[in-house]
Amino acid sequence: MIINKFEPAIVYNFADSVDYAPGGIVSKQVIKTERGNVTLFAFDQGQGLSEHSAPFDALVQVVDGECEVIIGGKPYALKTNQSIIMPANIPHALKATASFKMVLTMIRS
Repeated sequence: MIINKFEPAIVYNFADSVDYAPGGIVSKQVIKTERGNVTLFAFDQGQGLSEHSAPFDALVQVVDGECEVIIGGKPYALKTNQSIIMPANIPHALKATASFKMVLTMIRS
């Protein structure tokens, strides 16, 4: 996984701010603080994140493409301009049903 950072005080279009990598996942750190972080991801088709859980809620915003998000064993199909909240302490996973890009926001409380 490749990680890069965004510069402050610049206008961004998230869908244009990260490129797909054949057979891979690319991530760009937008903001990271003690209280949370925002990360932009690009997943090539078939790539994903295996099931895991986190001690805080996470917001997925799809900015391009399509994916499946599984929360507590239930699959949800998302496409461009759709979002879902993955609740704290519930196992979740992601899979690119087509190449897709997302913004992941995690806020620690």
